[in-house]
Amino acid sequence: MDLQAFRGLLTEDGQAVLAEAAAGDVTENGLLATASRLRGRHPAELVSAALTQVRLRERGRAKFGQDAALMYFTPAGLEQSTRAEVAAHRARRFLASGESSGNVHRVLELGCGIGADLIARARAGLPGDGVELDPLTAEVARANAAALGVDGLAAVREGDATEADPSGYDAVFADPGRRTARGRVFDPRSYEPPLDTVLDLAGHVPGACVKVAPGIPHEAVPEGAEAEWISVGGDVKEAALWLGALAGTERRRATLLPSGGEAGVTLTPKEGLGDPDVREWGAYLYEPDGAVIRAHLVAEVADLVGGGLADPRIAYVTGDVLRPTPFAAAYAIDEVMPFSVKRLKRELRRREIGILTIKKRGSAIDVDRLRRDLGFGRKGAGYGGAEITVVVTRVGTAPVALLTRAVPGR
Repeated sequence: MDLQAFRGLLTEDGQAVLAEAAAGDVTENGLLATASRLRGRHPAELVSAALTQVRLRERGRAKFGQDAALMYFTPAGLEQSTRAEVAAHRARRFLASGESSGNVHRVLELGCGIGADLIARARAGLPGDGVELDPLTAEVARANAAALGVDGLAAVREGDATEADPSGYDAVFADPGRRTARGRVFDPRSYEPPLDTVLDLAGHVPGACVKVAPGIPHEAVPEGAEAEWISVGGDVKEAALWLGALAGTERRRATLLPSGGEAGVTLTPKEGLGDPDVREWGAYLYEPDGAVIRAHLVAEVADLVGGGLADPRIAYVTGDVLRPTPFAAAYAIDEVMPFSVKRLKRELRRREIGILTIKKRGSAIDVDRLRRDLGFGRKGAGYGGAEITVVVTRVGTAPVALLTRAVPGR
């Protein structure tokens, strides 16, 4: 889809074609027939653009919920955009920082993509301007701001983010590209623009936030910055660096957001807390959320549940008492045994297990292959109706298997 075809979608005729396409069958089996029917009455380029949008909107529901039905996307823009829950959380932080310090009134966004963060801040009442290098993506961001009714607070201009002038703004938000034609980029120096360039621009305003990859090395976090790792519904989605007036007092933070956009919970380092104790397996296994692990806050979880680590290098916490926490999933440990496929299979059969979940950490096993070896392949139905979670890990160099039952909730 090119810029001219997309602009055609925004016309009255384009909107009519888009509505027709949305009402048709755009599944793999029905797409060709729908396209042929529409091309009999409308220009081929317009039909192609409309069908592309309908399919992208369907994919976009996972990130944007009901808003996706009104929004516009490019394939790359959708893939790289911020989930609605994360953008709303970040907007709340911008707003809260502004209310406490009184100095966040207008935000400049460098590399605004399809506008997810820009729109979220506008919905929170914070005006801002986005700069986007790609002409089509910039046009899509403008269309999204209009479609969601915030174009009075969110403006988008085409341009090079590295040449943007941050003077006159109270804060900067930046989302440097972390993908190339060869795939994901993990080295912050290879971001587009590089992280150092973005940080230099952000240093010209009182406060800033920079979206980074969850795998960013802790040593790459600038002095004085706060790094926040965010998970949604248990999956780590991204990290962000908060700078200047927007940084919290802690250097590390893990934020867990539920799916749906509600406010989440946050864990920060506990002063004076050392490494967790190393101990034998207890009655419960606690699996810290991925954001907690990325933020190096496993010791804080161990402290919350009164537990320790069975192995000091593996982020599984164990304890004798059930102490529910939103920062870790809990499992009741039924049995701990040396890892052996033959023995494990025999035990699952004895327990009449029909529903099997396998988790691993510190182990090189192939989970799919292990399922098949245990008799739970694609056609395998297990051995009964009972349910169990098998956790494969190690203590020192000794591989072990834990037979556990998930404790409902967190």
